[in-house]
Amino acid sequence: MVGTTLIELRERVESLASDGGTYFLVCARTGERPIPTTGLRFEGRATARSAVRAAEQYRTSLRRYDEQVPYRDLVVCQDAGTGTSAAAGGEARDAGEDRWSLSEPVLRGTATADDRQRLTEFCHEVAAVVFETLSETGYDAVETAVMDAYFELAESVEDTDELCLCLLESVAAELDARLSPAEQAAVLSDAASRLDSRTTARGPRIDAAFAHLRAAGVVESVSRSPWSVDLRQGTRSVVVRLHEYALSPQDGRLPTLPLVVELYRGGWDWSPASVEVTDSDDEDWRVRLVLAREPDPGDLARAPIRPTGA
Repeated sequence: MVGTTLIELRERVESLASDGGTYFLVCARTGERPIPTTGLRFEGRATARSAVRAAEQYRTSLRRYDEQVPYRDLVVCQDAGTGTSAAAGGEARDAGEDRWSLSEPVLRGTATADDRQRLTEFCHEVAAVVFETLSETGYDAVETAVMDAYFELAESVEDTDELCLCLLESVAAELDARLSPAEQAAVLSDAASRLDSRTTARGPRIDAAFAHLRAAGVVESVSRSPWSVDLRQGTRSVVVRLHEYALSPQDGRLPTLPLVVELYRGGWDWSPASVEVTDSDDEDWRVRLVLAREPDPGDLARAPIRPTGA
């Protein structure tokens, strides 16, 4: 299966990495550090070149199920050790998180060609780690069902941007249909752990998760309420309004897989417990996210859509 090959190649790349290395890989054209090299460093230039070969094989394997996976011209770079920490900016932003409200958008912007390119990369990045997880945890039937559904769509959908979204929608639909809520949570948590973590010194923040979704082109703008804490239930919840969310509803359910993966991504000790979606009057999606330290999860890959006022 594709997932098995991806696992072996990722392990090859990671086996070459060194925490103290000064070399890293980037795309010569875009400056991005695509999977499976994101966040990895290498001790020497020769080792980094070996990682380039393994990473190229990884991305070639992805094209076995989707020929639209972007090509990346990977080159070896050396870090001079003068970079600044992205965590510092995230820390400053999070410090005032409770002052934001639904009437004050946290993120704004319009889609560009670069956004579409990042969206394609994001879709394939998330799909790849889900495939790895399904294969490694014995869900071969689910992996096959996703690929079959996607191949069928590929015959009728010509637009490459739309097709990459169809891939994520297919993954979400099959997980929703074939796995229990607890199994969905386990798969998505495992998949997120295979991505580079997005944390700060104080721990990950929901705003960083949605900032990445915005940067990837998954949503145009995001606003949210302050946190609501239920001490009796041991949960905390937040209402997020998504403007121009890229994924489409199917059968009365909205694919929420990208949101959940991003929440898991930083390894926060508050995990997704449930996702509730309301179709708002202005065509934005109103999403209530409930998190818990020890969740008894509901469906996470897709959420049923409730009408406004329900």
